[in-house]
Amino acid sequence: MKTILATAAAFVLWALPTLADQAKIERVTARQNGSGWTFDVTIRHADTGWDHYADGWSVNAPDGTELGFRKLAHPHETEQPFTRSLSGVVIPDGVNEVIIRARDSVHGWSDHTYSIKLR
Repeated sequence: MKTILATAAAFVLWALPTLADQAKIERVTARQNGSGWTFDVTIRHADTGWDHYADGWSVNAPDGTELGFRKLAHPHETEQPFTRSLSGVVIPDGVNEVIIRARDSVHGWSDHTYSIKLR
């Protein structure tokens, strides 16, 4: 039994750094204006420089359709978490909730998502 528990604990500890390295969305605000919607997205990621950094995020309809994408042009090693905005996102009629996804330059799209209802 001890061997099984030790093996399980080792596996969990081995897998944690992989999950920890993904970009995580901490907060999203959305507001509508004349040219569409503006999203302010706060992301946390352990950027280590140009080789591994959060490099973008997207606004998606519930069916997965990408409605907008914000490219992040550089690492934010000393600014964590950080917030960036995307304006002019057109939300189709009938869509009252969107899903925000972040990605980083090593792991790609994060397993973590953030849903926000639109009013």
